[in-house]
Amino acid sequence: MNILCVGDVVGSAGCRLLRNVLPAVKRQYSVDVCIVNGENAADGNGMTLSAAGHIFDSGADVITGGNHTYRRHEFYELLDSSPAIVRPGNYPSSAPGRGLCIVDRGRYQVAVINLLGVVYMNPLACPFDTLDALIEKAGNPKFCIVDFHAEATAEKKALAYHADGRISALVGTHTHVQTADEQILPKGTGFITDIGMTGPYQSVLGIKPELAVAKMKGKIPVRFSIADGPSRMEAVLLTLCDSTGKTTAIERICVN
Repeated sequence: MNILCVGDVVGSAGCRLLRNVLPAVKRQYSVDVCIVNGENAADGNGMTLSAAGHIFDSGADVITGGNHTYRRHEFYELLDSSPAIVRPGNYPSSAPGRGLCIVDRGRYQVAVINLLGVVYMNPLACPFDTLDALIEKAGNPKFCIVDFHAEATAEKKALAYHADGRISALVGTHTHVQTADEQILPKGTGFITDIGMTGPYQSVLGIKPELAVAKMKGKIPVRFSIADGPSRMEAVLLTLCDSTGKTTAIERICVN
């Protein structure tokens, strides 16, 4: 089985590129399930109904979230109503949406879990305990992919080792920088610290460079806008063993 995980889609520029390149990438790599992080897909952060629709129409089976999931109040209803959109599961149970979804293909099911890191980020429930609970809730699935939206690289790696052998793969998102540490852990769980970003690459994490410089240099709030220029889609392809659910191969992908 081939699972494609696509890094954070940034704004309308990222959405346009996704529509242009994702269908061909899915055909090229015979992708069975496609997971796209969309928490920045609306211009100005967050997610909108139109951005989510665009990502699904481009070929995503599941959209995952992160720390900007609740940026747009009008998106809350879709979080509750769409089982194919997941938000970090360590938010309180009172928060709209869910942290787990099951992609049902009849002969197999793939569990997708979304979690948010707590190091340098929001003080949510422990992602380690939450992951254990969601794995149990899903019935200890054979195929299970975790999108861990976190800042600290050590937190991502530690959670992957915590779950090694119990999930198919843990992929990091949030930093918008694709890392070169893709690997398979000793008990068969695939891992990469960060998938990367889908959006303008002549930018600061998708934002116009001059605006990021102004904020960091001037220390006062700046209204960000999406950078101009060429974009790229960064992703990771996971090959899972049909009999065990473990990762047998992991490959970084970058498409302009």
